[in-house]
Amino acid sequence: MLARLRSYVPITLLAFLIFYFGFQALTGDRGLLSLNSRNETLAEKTAELTQLHAQREELEVRARLLRDDHLSRDLLDERARSLLGFADPRDYVIRTGG
Repeated sequence: MLARLRSYVPITLLAFLIFYFGFQALTGDRGLLSLNSRNETLAEKTAELTQLHAQREELEVRARLLRDDHLSRDLLDERARSLLGFADPRDYVIRTGG
């Protein structure tokens, strides 16, 4: 009887592996059922990337205005007042964390 059951062991293991990989293909992190959540995450990350690109462009423009060959007096004045903490008595100063 034991010899007869040994012939079913490879088939049982193969069936278990097929079931396991099939189950993971449906419900795993990259499975078919998690497709909607991946698409939502992709949309969120794409929006975040677009925002970061815009922020980088703005910072590049500000950095370009502070270079020696093309110095913007307004931006230099703004940075000096911000770093030194000076303001006109008529100005309203609102400090933020950044």
